[in-house]
Amino acid sequence: MNVVITSTSGNLADPVDMHFGRAKYFILAHTKTGQATAHDNSPNMQARQGAGIQSAETVAKLGAEVVITGSVGPKAYRALQAAGIKVALVEEVCSGTEALRRFKANELPVLDKPNAEGHSF
Repeated sequence: MNVVITSTSGNLADPVDMHFGRAKYFILAHTKTGQATAHDNSPNMQARQGAGIQSAETVAKLGAEVVITGSVGPKAYRALQAAGIKVALVEEVCSGTEALRRFKANELPVLDKPNAEGHSF
């Protein structure tokens, strides 16, 4: 399964970025192989408007089936849902490695609605 983890850097050992649309990096990790690649999200991070929607389009193009993050606004959530991408929630800052471990152990709740207001930056 392809999982995108929002990250403060391009390294799984570093903290999860708690804001989906304006995350610094997306790390695409495959749950079976453990292979991971970092993708810079600075173009979307710097957007004046629509960062969440543009970020959702980016992770859809990466082939993500799930996004692991701390918060997602309503427009981004709708865009992810439309692309068939689920959102798993980390409720406190942890490393990307720990977030992925928790996801694989079914310890992260999957959101059924956005958990943040739009324009949270």
